[in-house]
Amino acid sequence: MSDAQNPFFAPSTAPFGLPAFDRIEPDHFVPAFERGMAEHQADIDAILADPNPPSFDTVIVPLERMGALLRRVNGTFWNLAGSHTNDALQAVEREIAPRLARHYQAVSANAALFRLVEAVWAERGSLSLDVEQARVLDLTYQGFVRDGATLAEADKQRLGTLVERLAVLGTRFSQNVLADEKSFGLTLAAPADLAGLPPAVVDACARAAVERGAPGGHVVTLSRSIVVPFLQYSTRRDLRETVYAAWMARGENGGDTDNRTIVAETVRLRAERARLLGFETFADFKLQPLMAKTPEAVQELLDRVWERALLRATEEAADLQRAIKQEGGSFTLAAHDWRHYAEKVRKARYDVDEAEVKPYLELGNIMAAAFDTASRLFGLTFTERHDLALYHPDVRAFAVADRAGRHVALFLGDYFARPSKRSGAWNSSFRSQDHMGAEDVRPIVVNVMNFAQGGDGAPTLLSIDDARTLFHEFGHALHTMLSDVTYPSIAGTGVPRDFVEFPSQLYEHWFMREEVLGRFARHAETGAPMPEDLIARVKRAQNFNQGFSTVEYCASAIVDLDFHLLRDDEVTEHFDPLAFERRVLERIGMPPAIAMRHRTPHFSHVFSGDGYSAGYYSYLWSEVLDADGFGAFEEAGDIYDPETADRLYRYVLSAGDTREPDEAYRLFRGRMPSVDTLLEKRGLA
Repeated sequence: MSDAQNPFFAPSTAPFGLPAFDRIEPDHFVPAFERGMAEHQADIDAILADPNPPSFDTVIVPLERMGALLRRVNGTFWNLAGSHTNDALQAVEREIAPRLARHYQAVSANAALFRLVEAVWAERGSLSLDVEQARVLDLTYQGFVRDGATLAEADKQRLGTLVERLAVLGTRFSQNVLADEKSFGLTLAAPADLAGLPPAVVDACARAAVERGAPGGHVVTLSRSIVVPFLQYSTRRDLRETVYAAWMARGENGGDTDNRTIVAETVRLRAERARLLGFETFADFKLQPLMAKTPEAVQELLDRVWERALLRATEEAADLQRAIKQEGGSFTLAAHDWRHYAEKVRKARYDVDEAEVKPYLELGNIMAAAFDTASRLFGLTFTERHDLALYHPDVRAFAVADRAGRHVALFLGDYFARPSKRSGAWNSSFRSQDHMGAEDVRPIVVNVMNFAQGGDGAPTLLSIDDARTLFHEFGHALHTMLSDVTYPSIAGTGVPRDFVEFPSQLYEHWFMREEVLGRFARHAETGAPMPEDLIARVKRAQNFNQGFSTVEYCASAIVDLDFHLLRDDEVTEHFDPLAFERRVLERIGMPPAIAMRHRTPHFSHVFSGDGYSAGYYSYLWSEVLDADGFGAFEEAGDIYDPETADRLYRYVLSAGDTREPDEAYRLFRGRMPSVDTLLEKRGLA
């Protein structure tokens, strides 16, 4: 293949600088990565060869500019690897992940480069830097130190080996989970197998059957958008048990896709990495630059919330057990029963049936609600583009402009589940924002979800949780789109992990407001607005089942933290991660009828990479902020209050990582929040 045939070897000619999805093939990626790494190294060599004394302009600015091709290839490849992969792309991922890790570790270990950074950092007090420049300099220096720049040469080499091996393990972990999800399919062969399922769930199972090559049938897959409603509505307890067991067993089915040994090795190598860098545990290492700072602070938050949640979950379990008895059941509530009987109790207590609500939550209307909220808060407009070549036919594209009509971002919405996509929901970008060059580089942002698509032209109907998830990820998208900083390393969502969820969780609050539901919750067939009494019932039921939700989340966060409080000498070759998981759950008194939201063998947040490792607590930490933060709008008497929205834009959404998160929050809110606000929001006070 000649260089001329590789779309990455020439600037994109697509509108908005979009990758040339219609021309990119899997075999383009390895050559593009190789050239990207070579050019990145050449950029570093140029910094080292500069005869001028080290300064912010001769060292830090070139570091921010370097590796343009590599950033472009990374942005395209890793998004496709998560949202629309195939065997060829997975082979590239397995090959390139360790090579990239080795490359970046070599950059961090470059002693001559670090000496230049260190020289600039040592003079920081006399450089007359602005706030953003000072932050970039400090983060650059600290980043080199945390990557081992000050280690002895032998330790640097060992650290490089660890980082490379961890990249291999993370890739294998995520591919194994996807393989287990793709391999399972429960065929609902008889009409009795569909008992209790509302039409929307039946349609989703029928569409899944078509995707599995069995048109005319019905299949339950391990997509959350099918599993959860199946567990809620199916009256076939035996089938619920089968589906739930498969859902929980992802990553621990034996054979090539089993993740247990991967988890054990990952925990051990992370602990060794932390020890090399001078930390007692990996949790100490990971938490140092975050808002929490220490494992003790995280544990204090988790313990306080766990205690209240456990009490509420115990009450909820008793309610569900009574519902089983009232139905004539003689069995003890099990994990595969919880969602089913919770739905029954919610219906009886609040007269809210999700099957009644979903027709009013059509995907297009909820997207419009998210867009309209952003328009009212920040003056944004969204214009759909039908002329762009995208990476899958289901993806939709919107050009985003500000009040003055200036281009802000290109937003992609990829909402439907498919076998080529990993499970879950996330925000990412194909290109981030910066002001480094003559032109303002604006981001290309994508929200990826796994909703069950309506079949045969039928509308796609969302659950309340689905709609809230759409708002959540769009909050991340706004954080990415509205970024307005000079330097790419601090742009958008590139903030500490336990602050990054604040804007997204804050945005969820608008979805459940009457001002939004009253305008956009409209029946998919009739167009009639959701009745006011139904809105009121839905709002009254908001905190129903919060004990369950909080317990399943906190259990995952506690297990994650405990794994990463282990020292490497505590993780022997016989270490059993599932036995460790069981011991942690026994210690905290995990109710038998509730499972972790993410059990260890498929805990992709933590083991597909180290983004949320020792950091799954972050959602709860950020929820303390968002529970208090929305109060700023309520206190203003207007959920679209311009002054409050401007502070949110100025100090959080546009500012990237310009400031420490606690300072950014104080500038927005005027003070730091209390955990009591979170407990009150969840109904656990």
